[in-house]
Formats: sequence, structure tokens, C-alpha cells
Amino acid sequence: MSTHPLQPVGIKSQAVNFQVPPPLSLYIHIPWCVRKCPYCDFNSHEAKPVLSLSKGGGIPEEEYVAALVRDLELALPQIWGRKVYTVFFGGGTPSLLSGAAVEEILRQVRMLLPLDLNAEITLEANPGTVEADKFALFKEAGVNRLSLGIQSFNDVHLQALGRIHSSAEARRAIEIAQQHFDNINLDLMYALPQQTLDEAQQDVRTALQYRPQHLSCYHLTLEPNTLFAHQPPPLPDDDTSSDMQQAIEALLAEHGYVHYETSAFAQPKRQSRHNLNYWQFGDYLGIGAGAHSKLSFHDKVLRQVRYKQPRAYMDAVVCGEPVQEAHDVPYNELAFEFMMNALRLNQGFDSALFHERTSLPLLSIRHEMEEAEKRGLLRRDLQRIAPTLQGQRFLNDLLEIFLGDSK
Repeated sequence: MSTHPLQPVGIKSQAVNFQVPPPLSLYIHIPWCVRKCPYCDFNSHEAKPVLSLSKGGGIPEEEYVAALVRDLELALPQIWGRKVYTVFFGGGTPSLLSGAAVEEILRQVRMLLPLDLNAEITLEANPGTVEADKFALFKEAGVNRLSLGIQSFNDVHLQALGRIHSSAEARRAIEIAQQHFDNINLDLMYALPQQTLDEAQQDVRTALQYRPQHLSCYHLTLEPNTLFAHQPPPLPDDDTSSDMQQAIEALLAEHGYVHYETSAFAQPKRQSRHNLNYWQFGDYLGIGAGAHSKLSFHDKVLRQVRYKQPRAYMDAVVCGEPVQEAHDVPYNELAFEFMMNALRLNQGFDSALFHERTSLPLLSIRHEMEEAEKRGLLRRDLQRIAPTLQGQRFLNDLLEIFLGDSK
């Protein structure tokens, strides 16, 4: 997809004027993992596991937890009085943290923020670092949703992906997780090196044996600055990948899963509330190395990025300046940013949400919507705007319409 600046027809540069801020989420980044996967472009750094908050190890856990708390304290003036509805520990591999560390982080979050009583609190876990007592501790600390990075149940494909766990460990991890959590997501990938259509379907069938509340099924893509981008493995062709996608969608629909976002499937009422807030252009405060934030004020939308390298981040926190980059989103880019998120939702969004989250009138993108409708990529009525099935399949083409005229 093109990355030229957004210049939508009819939108003039002017001040933002928000009446009510959107819902607020908290993202906590844990930047370490046991081994960097060749397809991963997230901010993650190899380190040895830590046994506990007090015993030290390959991760400077105690120092990092203190930095997270201080980072949150420094950010409080930007979100003062706003309730937090979801918390997400992402990485890296957050399950490398000890139970004591997660407990301390969440204790401080509750002390510093008005956390909703029914807040969804998710932690990502790697099956290669699973211990039953650790899951129990995460649960006791307040985590109520676990996301397991399974990727595949095929040992050959796991090895090709550079994963440190085996199929047997993946199965055992799910069994352990289900002893402690009643809200579990399994991450799977398809279009893997030399993967067949039947193998892709078999991964999903195996996952379905456990009836997880949520499944994320991602198409493997070669991201820049990854080992796979520099040394591409033999991947299925586009037609085979498309067949995999359609077969997976049909299989999950047959088992009652709602396909509510490009790569997300859930049992009824089990959608990821945290990710839904992203896709509905809600606000989020990101703390931790390399974390991103999007915060709305009455007169602007602010984006921030923390220092990426863990040591640089921790040093910057000590100096009281964890944010490396910050900028206001230009008024004439808000429409595209909203659409880039909201059109990932298969059922689209309520028409009124566009104005609520951008302060723009819906009429400002009338011509773009008409063009998308004409090309069969968008459907709309007085209440709702959503991508068609064609729009879902060719999402980049749909989004490019809202980039406007770049000349």
C-alpha cells in the first residue's frame, strides 16, 4: 500500500474539537524473548529467562518494573481522571516475567489509575516458557485473559519459524492455561514455508479441539528488517495462500466462531476488548521500551513513541523523559488513520463513531465513500459503514481510496 501523505478532498486544515475522549487502554511492553524469530519485526531482544523478581537473571526485571511504574507516573498528567478499560502485556515474551513482577506492575496500575472493575487484562505467553505455577501466579496477580503464541502444531513448521517450543509443548501449554483461565486466545499462522492447504487446515482443527474463546489466524508476511526478508523461505503462492485463508474462515464459521476482524475470530461475546479499542480508534497509553501511544485531547490527537532499546529506555525514564518521539496527528490525516483501523472490522462501524473519534463531519469523506462503493469495496446505510467481502479481501485497495489525491 502507498504511504504518500493523506490529502482528502474537501478537508481543510483546522483545529480539532473533541467533546468526549474515547475509551482508554493501557499497553505494557516487555521487550525480551528467549530467541528472536526470523519473521518478527516487533521490538524484542534476546535474553535469558528470569526466575523471580528478587533473584535477578538475564532480564533486569526489578529495574525494568521500576522503570514501567515511573513511566506511568510521568504520563499521569496526560490521562488524569480517565478510566482504563483494558490492559495488555505484549512483547517480546511477557511470560518471561515472574509472577511477582506482574503482580507488582498491576498493583501499581491499580494505585495510580482508575482501573475499571471489569477490566480485561491480557498477557501474552510463549509455550516454550510455560510453567503451571507461573500461570497460577499470573491469574492471582489479576490477569484474566491469556494469549498463547502457538503459531503451528506441526514440528517441521515450528522449526522453520524459529520457534523454541514443540507441538507437544504447545498442547501442554493450552492444557495448563485452561486450568487457570476461562478466556484464552491462540495465535496461529498460515502460508508458512512449504505448508500445504491440508496442513494449514489441520493446525486450525487441532486448535478447535480445545475450544479456545478466541483465535487469531495471521498470514505470514515478510516484514522489512527481518531475517526472512533478507533470506526469503519458500512460501506458498498467492492462490494457495488465498485458498488457505478461505478454508480457515469457513472452518471456523462452521464451528461457531465470529470473524469480526481481518485476522481475529471469537466465540460470541468473546472478542478482544483491547484490540477492539484500537480498531475503533480509541485511545491507548503505551509504556515500556518502544511502546506507542495515541491520546486524544480536546484540541488534538497526540502520538508518542518510547525509546526502543531497553537500556536507553530505562536510562531515559530515570531522566524523566521516556518519550523519544511525539507529534500531533495532522487534522487532514485523521480520516485515513480512523479508516485504516475501523475498516479492519468486518462489520464496520457505526456512522456516528467517525465524528466522535476524528471530530470530522462524515460528509468530509463522502466522495471517497462513493468511490469505494462504486468499486464494490464498501457498503453503507444511515447507521453503519463496512467493507464488503471484496473490500475485506482487498483491504489495501480500499484504504488507498481514503489516502486521497497525493498530487
